[in-house]
Amino acid sequence: MAVASEETTSICSHCDRAIPSSNIDLHFAHCSRNLERCKICGDMVPKKHAEEHFLNTHAPVSCSLCNETMQRDILPIHKGENCSQRIVTCEFCEFPLPAIDLAEHQEVCGNRTELCPLCSRYIRLRERYNHETRCTGVLDHNTESSRDTREAEREQAPRRRDRHEFSQRRLLLTIAITGIAVLLGSLFFRRKAEDTQVH
Repeated sequence: MAVASEETTSICSHCDRAIPSSNIDLHFAHCSRNLERCKICGDMVPKKHAEEHFLNTHAPVSCSLCNETMQRDILPIHKGENCSQRIVTCEFCEFPLPAIDLAEHQEVCGNRTELCPLCSRYIRLRERYNHETRCTGVLDHNTESSRDTREAEREQAPRRRDRHEFSQRRLLLTIAITGIAVLLGSLFFRRKAEDTQVH
């Protein structure tokens, strides 16, 4: 018994699928009764699951990190790539922090220096990769190291206050301000208590 290898097809006017012409009427009756096209993504969805499809795929949701509202299907991409509050790591110290703070952190962190074990020069972390690819392992005495430059600048600069001295002054100032605030607060509450007793 020979079977026709090429059966003609017709396009269903409801779901736009190619259906064998011999089944098109039966398919169309079933399709139009049970399926509907999603107004947002255009997928054909069973009518009884249309609301579930909307809630699981398109309903607006808030990002748990930044509270921005978006469609549910975009949320994983947002959290992984676009959210300003997603946790990323600094390329210099591998410290985890929110993406919105990364540029400012790396600006400071990249300016820290480390001693190159090959040439014994202090190299900024942001320049470390380029330095390592060019470093010959020999200290070039014609160019000053950043350490020598910093020492010369320190000698010319006016004397800075000692950190310990600064922190002691800050502590004393904080204690004084706190004491004044407590004193004013107690006077205010005492006066308020006296006013309520008089009335």
